Amino acid sequence: MSEFLAQIEPIKQAAVAEMRAASDLAALDQVRVTFLGANGRFTALLKQLGALPKEAKPAAGKALNEAKAELERVLAEQRASLEIRATLPQEPTDFTLPGRHRSLGRLHPLTQATEDIVRIFRRLGFVVADGPEIEDEYHCFDALNTPADHPARDTQDTFYLADSENPGATAGKRWLLRTHTSSVQIRVMKRQPPPVRIIVPGRVYRRDNADATHNPTFHQIEGLYVDRSVTVGDLKGTVEFVFRELLGADVRVRFRPHYFSYTEPSYEIDFSSALVRKMGKEWLEIAGCGMVHPQVFENVGYDPEIWTGWAFGFGIERIAMIRYAIGDIRQFYQNDLRFLEQF
Repeated sequence: MSEFLAQIEPIKQAAVAEMRAASDLAALDQVRVTFLGANGRFTALLKQLGALPKEAKPAAGKALNEAKAELERVLAEQRASLEIRATLPQEPTDFTLPGRHRSLGRLHPLTQATEDIVRIFRRLGFVVADGPEIEDEYHCFDALNTPADHPARDTQDTFYLADSENPGATAGKRWLLRTHTSSVQIRVMKRQPPPVRIIVPGRVYRRDNADATHNPTFHQIEGLYVDRSVTVGDLKGTVEFVFRELLGADVRVRFRPHYFSYTEPSYEIDFSSALVRKMGKEWLEIAGCGMVHPQVFENVGYDPEIWTGWAFGFGIERIAMIRYAIGDIRQFYQNDLRFLEQF
């Protein structure tokens, strides 16, 4: 019995010494295995306890438990110390040095303009709708009262895709990059009955040569309001409110008769403000709009004798250029941080 008890203290002292000498967590874990593992030196003493005489077991068990508790305490303390040491910098740190400024990202000016427009329309009860940028001819043109032989289609009928470029293509249909977000209006009206009150921001594509005011890819936002007894007065009031909120209280808006195949009557919208006059102009064209053509309603299954509505559309780049006094649309797409960081 005395010989068994005499083994406990030396093994405990050796284990404590090696634990405190461990330089990292891996070394500490190796010490733990050596002494407390399944085949460890201290574990071997625990296994011998069962072979002792019955009267010797209480004292031996107490001594072993006290020694094991001590080893586990030292192991936990050393592990905590080494974990803290592992998180410290490998090289000395001078905390008196000035901090490093972490630059934060910011929204692109086109995104800022889009979010401002959406926020204004949400106040009027409009919701945002979205749709595919790869569109078929029916939704992009035919349903909007612009058949293949219509002259208004000539300037937009472009950027067609082969079936191999569009894995989701349906046989018998022609697909293209959408030339306006009006296709989403058709999809929404086919999906739900009136009333409808939506705005549709998104990227569109046209066959334009890039210059200061044109780009083959640009962003457009369109609106659609369909209900009973909707009039041009509703259209005019909405347009005036939106542009004054967006461009300033001094904005004046005028409507000029125009032609669009999917609205009747149709109008171009011009506006005047101090910003426009600084550009040397009195009026600047900014949007197109009109009352939804009865044929469009029939194409989507709405009764034009019951429902009326208006639609409008304008380029987001044009709004951003006016707001931020930007003279060249191509700057939005050049990814020049010197330009983008100004916003």
